[in-house]
Amino acid sequence: METVTTFVTLSKSAAEKLREMAAKQAPGSQSLRVFVKSGGCRGFSYGMAFDSPQEGDQFIESEGIKILVDAESAHYLNGATVDFKDEIMGGGFSIENPNATSTCGCGQSFKAKGETGSPKSCC
Repeated sequence: METVTTFVTLSKSAAEKLREMAAKQAPGSQSLRVFVKSGGCRGFSYGMAFDSPQEGDQFIESEGIKILVDAESAHYLNGATVDFKDEIMGGGFSIENPNATSTCGCGQSFKAKGETGSPKSCC
């Protein structure tokens, strides 16, 4: 696995919540996978899950959390920050992405410069 020094970062609040969640995961699957897939109303959508490293993954560590990013998602996520807000309305994880040219109102879908993805119904 390739080690990258800067790529995706976590806010302190996201790292705290992820540590809580990782403690409940099976051994070996406590790394956070952050990925992009085609879909959502803007063309691309974000995903996150606890996972084990796969061939070709890039490895990042932020706030003590191991992050995995597959090669296809890498250029969409370079410089992104994962945040967490504990709020009754609109709380949860969000991704601040400098590569997004526009985002959906819910923040789960985005458009990337020069790429359309596969827009679909969102939220």
